[in-house]
Amino acid sequence: MVFRHLGSLEGLKMLLLSIPAVLWAISFHEFCHGYAAKLVGDPTAERQGRLSLNPLAHFDVVGTLLLLFVGFGWAKPVPINTRYFRNPQRDIILVSLAGIAGNILTALVCVLFLRFLGGMWISMTGPTGLLVIIQMISVNMGLAAFNLIPIPPLDGSKVLYAFLPYRYAHYYYWLEKNGVFVLFVLLFTGIIDFIFNPILHMLWYLLPGI
Repeated sequence: MVFRHLGSLEGLKMLLLSIPAVLWAISFHEFCHGYAAKLVGDPTAERQGRLSLNPLAHFDVVGTLLLLFVGFGWAKPVPINTRYFRNPQRDIILVSLAGIAGNILTALVCVLFLRFLGGMWISMTGPTGLLVIIQMISVNMGLAAFNLIPIPPLDGSKVLYAFLPYRYAHYYYWLEKNGVFVLFVLLFTGIIDFIFNPILHMLWYLLPGI
């Protein structure tokens, strides 16, 4: 997780360079959720105009600001109606992981771009162009890792619910009602780092050359 020191010119520069990465990361993440839902039979996201790469369709003020200033956050969740799913237990996992997969795919494409075309890109754009690509990798990996945390409303919680024995369902329902509060407590106490960092490190191993 990278903390940006806005009191310095370099910190402000990094913040500005991360804006394109944040806008793409949240838009593609939610688009992938909606498109996956459509593939398994749920037209809800498409009907509500959320099958889009327009950041305004997915913008969440708090989640976007956290993603900019802290390194992890969230977008406005795409509406999903599981009654349309052909195989609910399987499909909720596929739809939940689709956004995370989209962010990892973005990071992978950026890594491969730097590996094969990085020299030409840097000669054309200079250090600023390199930093833009690095921010694309960092922000997308951060969003993917954060959403794997199994606390509602994050995607990892839906995967957990799909495998959770019925006798523990009431714990999940309590967490679903209080998940945002729990996340903020973990965030402001710093405990979130002990969950987030191992997940992020695990995901880095998926990227070649990192």
